[in-house]
Amino acid sequence: MTKPAVILLSGGLDSATTAAIAQNDGFELYALSVDYGQRHKHELTAAARVAKALGVQHHTVVPVDLSRFGGSALTDAIDVPKDRSDEQLGSGIPVTYVPARNTILLALALGYAETVGAADLFLGVNAVDYSGYPDCRSEFLAKFAELANLATKAGVEGTSRFAVHAPLVDMTKAQIIRRGLALGVDYGLTHSCYDPDPRGVSCGRCDACRLRLQGFAEAGVADPLPYQ
Repeated sequence: MTKPAVILLSGGLDSATTAAIAQNDGFELYALSVDYGQRHKHELTAAARVAKALGVQHHTVVPVDLSRFGGSALTDAIDVPKDRSDEQLGSGIPVTYVPARNTILLALALGYAETVGAADLFLGVNAVDYSGYPDCRSEFLAKFAELANLATKAGVEGTSRFAVHAPLVDMTKAQIIRRGLALGVDYGLTHSCYDPDPRGVSCGRCDACRLRLQGFAEAGVADPLPYQ
């Protein structure tokens, strides 16, 4: 018998792979995408494509406008960094960090999980993001799981013991891509770019594009997406 789980589905390579892993592990997926005020909606369109291809139980899009706070190149009038060196990619917290984003997204996923009777939350954070984003660390995910079990009716009454799953957290982009391909993920449906053109064509120069392209190169597979 399959168990219900909530997957945070951004439309990117990592969340698509995470969803495929969760399905392969026997979970019935309720996909949650968040329109958080990002500067473009191409990733939300990609999330809908991925959800349809995977045949998730239900796909919900929730609006939470973090652009009202700003403070990130993904939600504010701040230039998206381009052509950064490997050393720059691996040091410091980049300006594409969205303040408290994963905390907010996981809180939404937790609320959704309570309503559908799910005890398992999945998200696609990984070791590449770990170097830059503080809310992609295993320590953070463990603490959020503690919070989930303290702050919910299901946790307090003991009807559910919430768990946060991040199966990609210790994997490189190349390992993620190989795993996804083995599970039949169509990466042509995904979107990773921080600064695409109006048609949604990826720039090939932002951090997300560079890490994605490097991952495909190391995996020895061509990226199916077009680039400017």
